[in-house]
Amino acid sequence: MFGLPAAPASVGEARRTARELLDEWGVHPETCEDAVLVISELVTNALTHTASEWIVCRLRVTGEGLHIEVEDQNSGRVLPARRRPGPDDQNGRGLMLVGVLSSDWGVRDTPQRSGRVVWAELPSEGRETAETDPPTAPYALPTPTNGAGVRLVDPSWT
Repeated sequence: MFGLPAAPASVGEARRTARELLDEWGVHPETCEDAVLVISELVTNALTHTASEWIVCRLRVTGEGLHIEVEDQNSGRVLPARRRPGPDDQNGRGLMLVGVLSSDWGVRDTPQRSGRVVWAELPSEGRETAETDPPTAPYALPTPTNGAGVRLVDPSWT
């Protein structure tokens, strides 16, 4: 576990720290590369889409692979969700990459409900197959709706 200030330089620091830890733990090289990219995307999203002052990253080797969490301090009403960017769109591919590289991923509120944790599971021996379609339920929480039952998903999450 390591904490970072919510500043652009923290994305690079998260990548460096994660790589050092994973190398030290002897994690499979392909899993290490995938994990560094996933962490980079999740930290970037936390910086871009929340008003956090601090971000916490957690890495844990499990029997099946690697568990990654990035916690922010701003839960807001909008959950992160994968987008389907067009070929000319400049943004919107971050969570798509997380979905392709991960065997599973999702979002949950922190216990104090003062922030969110976006998590991902990576297989220990690297990817076997790439995910092509978005999961039907990419997060653990039900999608918030307005009074008319319309889903409140922010398309700006990448």
